[in-house]
Amino acid sequence: MRDTASILHLDLDAFFASVEQRDKPSLRGKPVVVGGLGGRGVVSTASYEARPFGVHSAMPMHEARRLCPNAAFLAGRFPAYRAASRIVMGVLGQLSPLVEPLSLDEAYVDLAAGPARDFSVAALRDLAEAVRAEVKAQTGGLTASVGLGSSKFMAKLASEAAKPDGVVVIAPGTELDRIAGLPVRAIPGVGPMTAEKLQRLGLTTVTDLRAALPGELRRELGPAVATMLTRLAVADDDRPVSPDREVKSISVEDTFAVDYREVAVLEPMVVRDAATVGRRLRRAGHFARTVTLKLKLANFASHTRSRTLLGAVDSDETITAVALDLLREQAHLVRQGVRLLGVGVSGFTDAAQEALFEVTAAKLDESHVDWLPTVARERHAVYRPGDDVAHDEFGPGWVWGSGLGKVTVRFETRDTPPGPIKTFEIDDPKLRLREAEEAEVPEAAAGGLSAASAP
Repeated sequence: MRDTASILHLDLDAFFASVEQRDKPSLRGKPVVVGGLGGRGVVSTASYEARPFGVHSAMPMHEARRLCPNAAFLAGRFPAYRAASRIVMGVLGQLSPLVEPLSLDEAYVDLAAGPARDFSVAALRDLAEAVRAEVKAQTGGLTASVGLGSSKFMAKLASEAAKPDGVVVIAPGTELDRIAGLPVRAIPGVGPMTAEKLQRLGLTTVTDLRAALPGELRRELGPAVATMLTRLAVADDDRPVSPDREVKSISVEDTFAVDYREVAVLEPMVVRDAATVGRRLRRAGHFARTVTLKLKLANFASHTRSRTLLGAVDSDETITAVALDLLREQAHLVRQGVRLLGVGVSGFTDAAQEALFEVTAAKLDESHVDWLPTVARERHAVYRPGDDVAHDEFGPGWVWGSGLGKVTVRFETRDTPPGPIKTFEIDDPKLRLREAEEAEVPEAAAGGLSAASAP
């Protein structure tokens, strides 16, 4: 392990919701929930004001509405999120040439690859505070939590402890004690299925994992996973910060304790996994052209089916609809017994594309508006809550709500006080959708961190 806490992990706080609060003055300090607003929509991000009500990411949107009915429920504006993300990544780029973005709102930085600097805990804490201040200044008020440690594992653990809007440095030499009492889920790569297997072995904490018999772990998890967990349980993590890491696919898999033989039993699991894939896809800032369903049968035979769409999408509803269609096509396989189910996406692009896959192209109505690409929504004058609009007479604003042929707009921007609300006919020729402006990193960003980076 490194003898300095030279790996930094930055995570923007409640990112999507925070961008919405920044750009919509009337929502500041109020509960905001961003995600899919359709019947199968899920929460992407909940503001900190919404979380005391029990709202959290990956929750079904209908449940979030029940728990917090007075929140603002918004569909999301990914051009605005990408613009803010580019600013943040630009600020981190002033620290080191080795910046590894994990998604739009988080990244690792290898400070050892940057200019010479003081790596004492006090100096690193000052540097982290300077980074947070610069991010806040350059993004117009977004806050970030920053963690520093001797490895990626420690840096990520530190940033989680720093939330929200704080800094934590895990001093070299304290790693073993820091993680001893943590649940096994805190270890990178341990998901629900692996945690369940470990629990069956009586291993619930990192300390338990350290005492496990190597042969037992290998039999239950396989040699590669067993070796990885054994190392991480003693904080042995030498994974490099890799700026050129390219994610080619995103997927979720569930392994079942018993075999399932009915499509109806698997359908809710597909819906849940598709929502998780969609959330990760949006966090990565990508759109996908291909949806894949994977089945492993009781006899361990694997079957994978994919469908390539006519356009690139990032919505839970589209991914869910395609994955369910693929599942139903494989009903004859399901009847043989399914021990593993997986949903994935691939064929990434950086922008939504106009074409829809055939099933939805002929079914355009209000129930589909959450998962239509922007171009299609503009053509059909569909306004989603939170969308940026402009009116020839009243100027820029955002969609408060729409329905029954009307659209209600609050006219305000990030630089104005809370603005007035007005309602228009949905086909009002003076009203139009507008895309968030693509922002660039100001020149001041580099200078703002130079002093904090000095040795």
